[in-house]
Amino acid sequence: MPGKGKHRRPKSSPIARGFAAAGTGGAALALPLIGAAGAHAAAPAAAPAAARATQGAAVSAAAPAAATAPAAARSTYTVVPGDCLSEIAAEHHVAGGWQKLYADNRRAVGGDPSLIHPGLKLSLTGRGAAPESPAGHEAGAARKAGAGSKAGAGSGAGVQAAPKKAPAAAQRSAAPQTASRSAARPAAAPASAAAAAAVAAAPSFVVPVSAAITTPYHLGGSMWSSGYHTGVDFAVGTGTSVHAVGAGTVVSAGWAGAYGNEVIIRHADGRYSQYGHLSSLSVSAGQTVRVGEVIGLSGSTGNSTGPHLHFEIRTGPSYGQDVDPLAYLRAKGVNV
Repeated sequence: MPGKGKHRRPKSSPIARGFAAAGTGGAALALPLIGAAGAHAAAPAAAPAAARATQGAAVSAAAPAAATAPAAARSTYTVVPGDCLSEIAAEHHVAGGWQKLYADNRRAVGGDPSLIHPGLKLSLTGRGAAPESPAGHEAGAARKAGAGSKAGAGSGAGVQAAPKKAPAAAQRSAAPQTASRSAARPAAAPASAAAAAAVAAAPSFVVPVSAAITTPYHLGGSMWSSGYHTGVDFAVGTGTSVHAVGAGTVVSAGWAGAYGNEVIIRHADGRYSQYGHLSSLSVSAGQTVRVGEVIGLSGSTGNSTGPHLHFEIRTGPSYGQDVDPLAYLRAKGVNV
């Protein structure tokens, strides 16, 4: 019966206690009979103290883990619409800039640093946890199983220990499976190498159209409000496909006054490409585009003397932030 309520142990006579002590052997006679009762009383008193010590140790062990949680959260960043790697790296002071941020997250981003999508988690410290391999998972499970077996044996729960050595028949049957798994792993290597080679061979930047340049960058003249030509003009007729020079995010697509229908794309390095006087648009603001993707058709909308493509590279999305567009493309490996 449980030791609760008013239940008591029946008292035994002194004579019975004497016979009990004598029956255990001569060594028991050296202890006072009252000492045994004191030992029984001390055991329950010690149990609460031991429990409190165990609880205190658990709380102390949990405190460092809770303290490190905010630090771990700050080591990652979740991409939102309109983000690019250069701005993320600048805002979070990533040593090495967007190139280091891209290198640390290449597996998650993919082969093109401009194609980051909302919801993508980026490591800001270069310590992104790699997915656990099946072998590591099995090893972890084996360690947990071993720890459970030891705990059961120590507590006297009657858990039978597993034999140290598997039967010879089991070893023979496991050997072919291990060999087949080892042989299967190298087979995936050529496919991965081919994919990596294809990504490396793909151009990261291209020309917007294949045509001659009629008006160069920085040509002076009163016909331009800034006093000089802020981009380059390509000689193309109306309806020619215009391509994104690099992958990125469309920040604006629509009517822009003197530029007519225009598209502006932000690239991973923080630069913006602008395409003016288009007859029609194929993209919209917020859309992600690939290198070489058709974004519209050339035309003569806005302040234009005839069909052509006006193309600029800017440090920001607005007019007056232009840089030499041909020098920019050549620095990206484009032959123009």
